[in-house]
Amino acid sequence: MSNTAKWIVGVVVVALVVWGLVATNKNKNQDGSGNVTKSEETGPIKIGLIGPMTGDQAGIGQNEQAAVQIAVDEVNKAGGVKGRNLEVIYEDGKCSGAPASSAANKLINVDKVPVILGGVCSGETMAFAATANQGKTVVLSPCSSSPKVTDAGDYIFRNYPSDNFQGDYAAKYIYNTLAKKKAAVLYVNSDYGVGIQQVFSKSFEGLGGSVVMNEGFDPANKDSRTLLSKVKSSGADIIYYVGYTETSVPALKQAADLKLNIPFFGADGWDDPTIWEQAGASGEGQMYSVIASNTTGDFKTKMKEKTGSDQIIVCSPPAYDGIKILAKVMNKVGTNPEAIKNELYKTTYEGGVSTPTISFDQNGDLTTASYHVQKIVNGKSTEIK
Repeated sequence: MSNTAKWIVGVVVVALVVWGLVATNKNKNQDGSGNVTKSEETGPIKIGLIGPMTGDQAGIGQNEQAAVQIAVDEVNKAGGVKGRNLEVIYEDGKCSGAPASSAANKLINVDKVPVILGGVCSGETMAFAATANQGKTVVLSPCSSSPKVTDAGDYIFRNYPSDNFQGDYAAKYIYNTLAKKKAAVLYVNSDYGVGIQQVFSKSFEGLGGSVVMNEGFDPANKDSRTLLSKVKSSGADIIYYVGYTETSVPALKQAADLKLNIPFFGADGWDDPTIWEQAGASGEGQMYSVIASNTTGDFKTKMKEKTGSDQIIVCSPPAYDGIKILAKVMNKVGTNPEAIKNELYKTTYEGGVSTPTISFDQNGDLTTASYHVQKIVNGKSTEIK
């Protein structure tokens, strides 16, 4: 055999060996259908969180963050997810659409998270729902209650009930238990406020009550005197108020200044102790509805150790449960967002601190919800038994 022939044979042999190695490695990265799959990842599993960390709703977001970190620490101490630790990337949604949208874009496109816990405010969640669906990133909101979230997309879930539940509950409680028949409805112009007032008004009138006034206000509104003056002459025997801290405190104080002797009944946005600390005597005796909690003494102790306070704000228990739900699902199916999404629809989580049993319907909503009423007694929010 000539030297040239030997050289050609050698080249062919090397080429065949290289081709064989490439083919072998390729087959190792294919599933049964022939689709190329990612090799097993290592390192921490990153989860995004979007909530109000600064601004008027910071108390809610910061309390939620403490609950989330407790859950993450527990998951990691127990071995993590398939041996990998969870790591949360916290982003400030400021309870507003634009900041939440920017935060989600970063988490999805830069951090490449498979799932986002959030937003807290409905306006936050709705602002990035379309982006999350398009990018096939799972969203599990622990506190967004607007009915709009129901139709936000296949990748959008929440373990907090829709205001379809709360609005109806409040209407029945006010009409049947408090025996109030004429309601003035004041609500913040946001996905949260508009959604709940629509459900409340329809249910209250369906019971035989009369909505004698129904007006929205700007989220930044600090002067409610004009609205409250209208209420005074409306014939209302109760004010159903849907708003957050920054509008609620001045509204309560201004109602007292105007000697408006009509009780308020608030929605779950009032489950912020800052309101009652700042409202003082004008908050005494006021009531609001809030989701019933399955919060245990153990969870309360952990939160106090973490925050130095006895306060557990409404979004914190479902945020804690949200981490536990996601860990359970990823331990079963891994970190592929589509697999997480499909498994969430089939998941039932037992023993939650927000509610005993958590499961999702075909829209990613909770299948059940229950509420109770809180009343301000001696400056403290107290459950009415």
